[in-house]
Amino acid sequence: MFYALIGEDAPGTLDTRLAVRAAHLARLNALKDEGRLLLAGPCPAIDSPDPGPAGFSGSLIVAEFASLADAEAWMAADPYVTEGVFARTTAKPFKKVLP
Repeated sequence: MFYALIGEDAPGTLDTRLAVRAAHLARLNALKDEGRLLLAGPCPAIDSPDPGPAGFSGSLIVAEFASLADAEAWMAADPYVTEGVFARTTAKPFKKVLP
């Protein structure tokens, strides 16, 4: 089943986000290579595709996991969580309808 993983950035963590981005992307690419990633991306903190120093307010990942517990465990091990970029995370079941 798919799960929506939502991470909300802690204030002032843009430098940390950028520093651990490669490790974060490696984990996402592993999901993609396994055919389990539906979509992933950050939420700019301002109304711009390139927010510059304004940074990001969080991220959304929709991926397939065997269970909610597995999705939560995957998220808990992500560098954005372990390094303190995300102040809060949420995982919830997701049903793809369109397209």
